[in-house]
Parts: sequence; structure tokens; C-alpha cells
Amino acid sequence: MATTAALRKQGRGLRQQVPRQQLGRGFRTDRDPVALLDAQNASRLTSLVPVRWGRMSESAFTFYRGTAALMAHDLAPTPVTGIRVQACGDAHLSNFGFYSSPERALVFDLNDFDETTVAPWEWDVERLVASMAVAARAGGFDDNTAFGIATEAAAAYRKAMATLAGRSALDNYWTVVRAEALLERTKQLETDAVAREIKRAERKARRRTSETALRKLATVSEDGELQLVEQPPLMFRTDVLPEALADIPLRYLDTVPADIAALLARFTPVDQMMRVVGVGSVGTRCAIVLLVDSTDAPLILQVKEATRSVLEPAAGASRYHHDGQRVVRGQRIMQAVSDPFLGWASLGGRHYYVRQFRDNKGGFEIERLSPSLLTAYGRLCGAVLARAHAQSCEPALLAGYLGKGAAFDEAMAEFALAYAAQNDADYARFVEAIGSGLLRADREH
Repeated sequence: MATTAALRKQGRGLRQQVPRQQLGRGFRTDRDPVALLDAQNASRLTSLVPVRWGRMSESAFTFYRGTAALMAHDLAPTPVTGIRVQACGDAHLSNFGFYSSPERALVFDLNDFDETTVAPWEWDVERLVASMAVAARAGGFDDNTAFGIATEAAAAYRKAMATLAGRSALDNYWTVVRAEALLERTKQLETDAVAREIKRAERKARRRTSETALRKLATVSEDGELQLVEQPPLMFRTDVLPEALADIPLRYLDTVPADIAALLARFTPVDQMMRVVGVGSVGTRCAIVLLVDSTDAPLILQVKEATRSVLEPAAGASRYHHDGQRVVRGQRIMQAVSDPFLGWASLGGRHYYVRQFRDNKGGFEIERLSPSLLTAYGRLCGAVLARAHAQSCEPALLAGYLGKGAAFDEAMAEFALAYAAQNDADYARFVEAIGSGLLRADREH
């Protein structure tokens, strides 16, 4: 087995083949962004496509959130080192956030894995740093500020990878970013404003529980039974979802740990409803299922359709034939701790994965962040992404390539600004397509 020193040397050698200054260069621009995005709708629910367009039309940043497939297409010809990791596939800054660990501690980590697969590590970092620049520009910050924010996010990834390379694999595996430790560290290293924003986001996440969701989403019927309440256009009943969808919590028991399977066996599904979520996921089949135990204590699970990762056309087919399994296995690899209810099932020829609904899940309101707050948040995301990547590769190999200087950081920031400008151009074409009637957008107002 290669030593840490040998791996670092091997990583440094990769700079001769792929200079760090070349990373992100040559991404595709000669394509029709509207056509590429519309192609994703072929398997989606037609009635929800206008909602997807409406959410993406709100700003250049919300547009970016829905363009994982477009960016994957654009990055395919860019230089890569050949180091492959379990990649998130959509590592923009809004796909990081808080959630509860099985021990009920609030942790901060990546929290969206619909596109996860084995792919070049560069694509995740480029997706992240570009999102920092897009968010900065959408917030009215100038390009110098955006460049600095993206640079800091890339530097945090590089420095975290160097730290991970000097630690044992087990130490890295057990590393968890807990909310309390994050807040304490922020108080020491950042401004009071950063600490206040973290505390605000933490409090909001702690309020997002199944119990609080139930008060908003359910009622008691005349027969004394709990049932979900329609809230169109975001939550509604539909014949598109087969009645058997409510059986998925019982169908997927062999994909969860034995203790969770035993726990779920004590619950009975009583209601289900379509619920529109996110930006890029709008139009896929996503539902919540309400279950109760013998005491009528509720449990809400989310059942979400899993389709082929947008990275696969360039990165290669997933090793998993079931896309729900791909999502769940990728999430378990990349997250420090994961939802114990994660599992997968098939229904009607479609793949689904299952998770808890609103188990203290929450994040930062990006629109609220000042340049200093966005910089601090970018550093956090960069470090967390490095830890996630280090679970499926040798961090010393990547650390050797990234080096100790700013060459990588600046290359990523240059790419981020260039891609943010491309995103603005694509967004303008998208808005024009809506204005001309080519696309119909429902802004839910």
C-alpha cells in the first residue's frame, strides 16, 4: 500500500499532466440551454413543468439551482486529473445544510444526493465555486467581491484536504460537523454577525420536525383519523401516484438497518399526497406518506423518484442498476452521518428512495448573506465537501495535487466568474423563452 508521502508525490506529479491553472477551462458554451433543460422534462409530470420553470425564473441564482444537467454537459470536456470520487453531482451552496443525526444531534453537511455517482472530483468543486459567484452577483456584489468569495471557498477545500491527508482514515470517517462545535469555532474565528446567522439558521432547523410539519400538513377527519390536507399547488392528491405508493415504507424494509425495519413494522400507512419540492426536482414524482403506530403517534416519510444521474453521460454508467440505491449508497458514503430511514424501492417500473420528512432539515437563506457572511459560508461548504470526497479516495493524493499555494484557488475563482457570466447569459435566454411563450412558467403567486 502506498504511503501518505508517496501519494502526495503522485499527486504533485499530476500537475505536469493537468496544470492547476487549466482546471475549468474550455467548458461548453455552444449549446441551447433551454433545449437541454427542457429535455429533462420528458419523464416528468407535465402539469408540474410550469412550476419548475416558475421557480427557476425567480433569479439567476434560482435558475442555477435547476441547471445541474446543463452544467454537467458543459463541464464534460474540461481538464480533469483522473482522480474519481463519490461525487455529489449538484454541490451548489444551497445543497448544504443542517439535519439531525440518529443520535438527535444537529449536524451540518451536504444534504442533496439525487445526482450522486462516481465522477471527477473537479466537477463538484466547480459546481460549488460557481454557485458562490452566481449568488454573489445575484446579490448585487461586484466581480471583485465574487472572485474573492469563490477563492475562499476553493482555498477552504484545499486546506481541509491537506488536513485530512495528515489524519488516519478512521479519524476522518468519524469527523462530524456538529452545530454546537460550528458555532463555538465561528465565535473564535469569525465576526459576531457570522455567529448570529449560524444561530438563526440552527434555531430554524431545530423547529423543522415531523411534529411541527404535522400541525401544518394534517388534520383529524370526522372518523377521528389523521389525514393530510391538500395545499395546492405544492401539495395535492393525484391519480398519477398509484395507491401502492403508500406501501413503499413496507416494501423497502430489506434496504434499511434491521432496527429500523423492526420499528417501521409497528407503523401503518394512512395517507399519501404529492408534494412539490426544490427547484431542479420539480416534476419528478415526489410524495409524503403519513404513518401511525398503535398509539396514533405519527411518522412522515418522503418518497422521492430517482432518475439517472446527470453526470452519467460524461462520467459513465453507475454501478447500481437501481437509481434509488445509487442515491442512498452515495449519500451514506459522503455524509458523516445519515438518516437511518434511508432506503429504496421500485414501483410501476420507476425507482424511488425514502427518507424522513423535515427531520430538523434546514439551511441558510442565501439572499440574506452579506459578502463577509457568504465568504464564511463558502469556507464552511468547501471544507465539508473535502471531507465528503475524502471518504472515497486517498486525500493525500488530492492534497499533493492541490498544493500549498493559491494556484488552485485562483484557477477555481477564474472559472467561477466565467461560469457565472455564462449562467447570466443562459438565464437571460431562459427568461426570453418564457416571455415569448416558448415556455410557460407558473410563479405560484
